[in-house]
Amino acid sequence: MDLKALIRDIPDFPKPGILFRDITTLLRDPDGLRYTIDSMAEQCEDFAPDYIVGMESRGFIFGTPLAYRLEAGFVPVRKPGKLPAAVHAAEYELEYGTDRLEIHQDALPAGSRVLIIDDLIATGGTAAATAELIDRSDCTLVGFGFIIELTGLEGRKNLPAAPVISLVQY
Repeated sequence: MDLKALIRDIPDFPKPGILFRDITTLLRDPDGLRYTIDSMAEQCEDFAPDYIVGMESRGFIFGTPLAYRLEAGFVPVRKPGKLPAAVHAAEYELEYGTDRLEIHQDALPAGSRVLIIDDLIATGGTAAATAELIDRSDCTLVGFGFIIELTGLEGRKNLPAAPVISLVQY
C-alpha cells in the first residue's frame, strides 16, 4: 500500500516555509490505518517489547493499537502537568526555547523492554527526550518506530543507539 498517497501535504503550516505532513487523512482511511498498524507490528515484533511508550498525542494514536497487536502494555509520555503522580521529566530543545516531557515514575517496572512509538521523526528531540525517560526508569530501550521520517533533518543522529523503523520517508 502506498501510505504517501494517504498523507496530505499542507504547505506553510504551522508557519510559512514549513510543509506539514498531515496524518489525519491516513487515520480516516480504514485500510490505510490497518495497514499502518499491521506493518509496524510486523517490523517491530522481533524487538519483543514489554511496553510501548507513545508521546503525546499522536504517539498515543499509533502506540495503543500497536501495544495490543504486540501483546505489550502501553505507557503515555505527556506534556508537563498532565500526569497526576510523581514523574520523571526530560527537557528538549525546540526551534525557539525548550519543552519538557514527563512519565510516571512507577509507569515501567525496572528492566522492562521498551519500544518508543510516534507518528513522525524530524530532528529527533522528542524521541531522544523520551529515550532519556526510559533510561531514568531503569529500562532497556529496544527501538524506535515512526510512521513518517523526514530524512533531511537527520533526526536519527540525535537518538541513542537503538534500531529505528520508519514506514514512510520524505
